[in-house]
Amino acid sequence: MREIPGAWRRAASGAGLLDAHGTVTPTIFAEMSALADRTDAINLGQGFPDQDGPAEVMEAARAAISAGVNQYPPGRGMPVLREAIAAHQHRFYGLDADPDREVLVTAGATEALAATLLALIEGPDDEVVVFEPYYDAYAAIVALAGATLVPVPLSWPTFQPDVEALARAVTDRTRLILVNDPHNPTGAVFSAEVRAEIVRLAERHDAIIVTDEVYEHLVFDAQHVPIATLPGAAQRTVSISSAGKTFSMTGWKIGWITAPADLVTAILAVKQFLTYVSGSPFQPAIAVGLGLPDAFFTGIAATLRVKRDVLGAGLSAAGFDVSAPAGSYFTIADAAPFLASGMDAGDFCRGLPARTGVVAIPLTAFASPSRAAPYRTLVRFAACKRVEVLDEASRRLATLTR
Repeated sequence: MREIPGAWRRAASGAGLLDAHGTVTPTIFAEMSALADRTDAINLGQGFPDQDGPAEVMEAARAAISAGVNQYPPGRGMPVLREAIAAHQHRFYGLDADPDREVLVTAGATEALAATLLALIEGPDDEVVVFEPYYDAYAAIVALAGATLVPVPLSWPTFQPDVEALARAVTDRTRLILVNDPHNPTGAVFSAEVRAEIVRLAERHDAIIVTDEVYEHLVFDAQHVPIATLPGAAQRTVSISSAGKTFSMTGWKIGWITAPADLVTAILAVKQFLTYVSGSPFQPAIAVGLGLPDAFFTGIAATLRVKRDVLGAGLSAAGFDVSAPAGSYFTIADAAPFLASGMDAGDFCRGLPARTGVVAIPLTAFASPSRAAPYRTLVRFAACKRVEVLDEASRRLATLTR
């Protein structure tokens, strides 16, 4: 059979999924989730909660289905949700977005990222600056768009980027600076100095800033600061978020973009040929969620902070060195004390379910193979589970021997 060419090869190669023979290999996420199912292990690998979100949001979805809200919504998203997104941006951050021109509803944040990068990358000479380790879709989408990924490394244990390294990475070839803050997979929240430097460099080199802010309401010890709120940033920033992490409804896949109208129009031109539209009955339900009282939003951060502390204490007691996250679902731990000669975090994670009945993800899964060495002993654990589940995982991990 003729070899199948096309964009799939660029995407798979960018994501590090092609082996030496050009064969696509499964992602470590799929591998570890399958292993969790086979071994009945506690899955602290994938970042999805094990509890439902707010009852009033689910009831709003049921009501929408019963009322017949089951056909295609408008391409930009239902007005009720676009208006709720604009109100949310103003309520929490003082940002003003025109719901008719500057807001776009997407099939989750990953589609928002794909549509944005495919729309705004002009050709193979363009570069996209990212912070490594990074959400695995970034490299695949950049490769799919035909651009070059330029990583800025984040180092254990703080995972704050070096501003001088950032300045070296951003040049006149930089088309986009892709920022994930709060950061997956490390749980870092970037400092004010880093945020300001991103804006300064974007202005100097006429780059567009794309911010992935899906964990915006899961910052533990401070308020989230969107880059778009910084002086001079709003006119060159595409802000992306979603309902999944805030409302514990990752399967609904309702995301959104806020950006200047010309950028939204360009992104819509691509987005309409991806999913076209999504989730009619979920859109008015998420509008209800975005209007919930402040106590809900402070409460979800406080609840996850408790879970972070439970997981961190369990990991420390088991013998891991732990990087305490400032936000997101995730905690990074150093498995070096448990690695035999020649082993790395991937080996450790593949053996962990049999040893303890717990699943985690090696941090090397979030870096290019050629740049993964600094992360070879580091492991990501997800804290977005019930406290009793985290307690049981901690008990199991305590049985590890060095």
